[in-house]
Amino acid sequence: MAKYRELPYTKLKRFCNPDHFDFCTTEELVYQDNIIGQDRAVRAMEFGLQIKNSQYNIFMVGLKGTGKTSYAQKIISEKAKQENVPDDWCYIYNFENPSIPIALNVPPGMGKILSEDMDLLVQDLLIEIPKAFHGEDYEKRKTEIVKSYQEERNRLIEELTEYSKEQGFKVKNTSTGFALAPLINGEVISDAEYAELTEEERNVIETKAEAIQNMAVEILRKIKELERQAKRKIIELDNMIGLFAVKPLMDELFDKYKDHPKIVEYLENVQNDIIEHLYDFDVSEEEQEEIVVKKAENHFVKKYKVNLFIDNSNATGAPVIMENNPTYNNLVGRIEYENEQGTLKTDFTMIKPGAIHRANGGYLILQASQVLTNPQSWDLLKRTIETGEVSIESLRMQLGIADIATLKPEPIPVNMKVILIGNPYIYQLLYAYDEDFQKLFKIKVDFDAVMDASGENEQKIARFISDYCNRKELKHLERAAVAKIIEYIHRIAGSQSKLSTRFNKITELLVEADVWAELDRSPYIMETHIEKAYHEKIYRNNKIETKIDEMYKTGKIIIDLKGRKVGLINGLSVIDGGDHIFGKPSVITVTTFAGSKGIINIEREVKMSGKIHDKGVMILEGYLSEKFGQDYPLTLTAKICFEQSYNGVDGDSASSTELYGLLSSLSEIPLKQYIAVTGSVNQKGEIQPVGGVTEKIEGFFSLCKYFGLTGDQGVMIPHQNIDDLVLCDEVIQAVKAGKFHIYPIATVEEGMEILTDQPFEKICKAVRHKLDKYASADKGESDEGSPKNPRGRILRGK
Repeated sequence: MAKYRELPYTKLKRFCNPDHFDFCTTEELVYQDNIIGQDRAVRAMEFGLQIKNSQYNIFMVGLKGTGKTSYAQKIISEKAKQENVPDDWCYIYNFENPSIPIALNVPPGMGKILSEDMDLLVQDLLIEIPKAFHGEDYEKRKTEIVKSYQEERNRLIEELTEYSKEQGFKVKNTSTGFALAPLINGEVISDAEYAELTEEERNVIETKAEAIQNMAVEILRKIKELERQAKRKIIELDNMIGLFAVKPLMDELFDKYKDHPKIVEYLENVQNDIIEHLYDFDVSEEEQEEIVVKKAENHFVKKYKVNLFIDNSNATGAPVIMENNPTYNNLVGRIEYENEQGTLKTDFTMIKPGAIHRANGGYLILQASQVLTNPQSWDLLKRTIETGEVSIESLRMQLGIADIATLKPEPIPVNMKVILIGNPYIYQLLYAYDEDFQKLFKIKVDFDAVMDASGENEQKIARFISDYCNRKELKHLERAAVAKIIEYIHRIAGSQSKLSTRFNKITELLVEADVWAELDRSPYIMETHIEKAYHEKIYRNNKIETKIDEMYKTGKIIIDLKGRKVGLINGLSVIDGGDHIFGKPSVITVTTFAGSKGIINIEREVKMSGKIHDKGVMILEGYLSEKFGQDYPLTLTAKICFEQSYNGVDGDSASSTELYGLLSSLSEIPLKQYIAVTGSVNQKGEIQPVGGVTEKIEGFFSLCKYFGLTGDQGVMIPHQNIDDLVLCDEVIQAVKAGKFHIYPIATVEEGMEILTDQPFEKICKAVRHKLDKYASADKGESDEGSPKNPRGRILRGK
């Protein structure tokens, strides 16, 4: 049997030599403001930002901490500065339909000017119009109109009085017109005296009274007409005086905005409404001092104000809006209300913009998870992109819930590019289950979690560290500390040939190392501070690992790290605690006996096995059938169990381990208990790579160290995982000293020979002998008493 190779300690991680850096501390470095290791994402982002199409919105995909958000803000802000500033938007009063405020767009900066101009106009109107109506000229002309009316009215009444007197009647003015009283000898007669008159005398009186009454009616008609003429003249005078007060103010605005037809139309409506409602401005002289303060808040002047909805007066390019709380109202805006004596009231000045309005003409950056978890926000965003406009409606109305009477502002056309940021899982869900997503987000900016390990990228990371220390006012690093961080980044990536791009992990380590350097009163962060920060973080998070270790050490979890045993082997597994991932050995036992039930996965039988683990067990049947079932169907019953496993098992990384245990049980050749195994296997007996190999090795090593390193202990790993090893220095030193061993293998044959020190041919011969024995035991009578197939039954899997 050939001696199989072990991995030398130099292959157990990628060592970073501090001497490769041309600086002593990061204080010497100048940061180059470029994203590191994301060439694919950068090209996609640049392309996506160039496309001016509403359906080519961008979804940035990547794990948390890869720099998606900061890169998006940086690159989009740079591009936005080169673009035109979008229009301002205002909401103005709709004089024809007040419940539908009008959306008015004006050139950038003009909205603020218009709003200020209208505020000044209102103040001037509240002062100038009352002043005009209390002037001497107005009072004189109004008095003349009233005097002329009264003189003509008096003349008509005098004419009626004289005529009545000539006819023997006295005219009395009443609230309903005129009353006539007959006269005899110049005196008004009483009713009793009137009754004593002869019928002829009464007839004469009534005839005269009827003539006077007819004349009185005509006089009244003329008086009413005089009154209407006087009122018209006063109105004409008021309009003339009001226009005299208003027109200079309005003419100034007309001239200022003559090149903007929409504004001119609005000003015309304002002027007409002011003239129509002049009497609203009429106040006494005592109110003049308080008029601006009090009347400016009244509804009748609010309608002349401008709601500056979107103000781009200070903008230097297209807007870039990042909404961190994309609720429905924060995206679409809202209509606010005020409580006035128990009644909710609103008007067009209380319409407030949302993130979509602020981003109009530019870019809107959102976190996908936040959009999806806020009711109606995702549907609103898609609807806005598809229709190209946004309407301000309450969420209650969207949900069909009865709402109070409110305004319905005109929708505003929207032209913006939406950038969603999320993880790969959210992207796949949306792509698979939302048909609109594929149509509206055609650009995928895919951030990689790793990048190639190269000297250039290491230099970029060093510059990034320098910049972060400057920005966050942290101590700078010595180059040995930078080298240690590079090694740590390899560990995050889980590869010797890759570096992690999850820079949030780097910054966390820097912040914590800075604290240890401060406590050590060191002017710089040194290698020891990086190591201290790293190990302290592990200590804070590894309580579960420590508890499990205690169970191994106290014998509550049974494991043997010495000697050899048949059908029993130590496999390696990974436990993910969320904030801490660690590896621990799992004892796997295999029993085989005569029967025809095939390989039984005990975890599956009790529903504690995942689908991938079930698949791995079924692959074992394929291997056995091809290897030992060419001449006749196999007859076998085997049971495989992860001992003391109470939370379920998944993954196929133990399939090779289970196969070794199965072959050991069949051949009755014992396996080394001091060598743990990980690796997947296919039906041809080839060992396949698995994940978490670094944590698995370290987990087994920690137990071996506790119970005592013998110099024989070690692990077997797939040879494809050599590049994934980023082991801690303690394990590397043990390998270097020959106290621990790591065997990379490619086939089951290699693994069995290492575990048994026996040639694989000898093992196979023993397996065949056992299978023949089982087949012989299965010959004879069946349950029904008929002869059975002399070659045995076909192997079945559950």
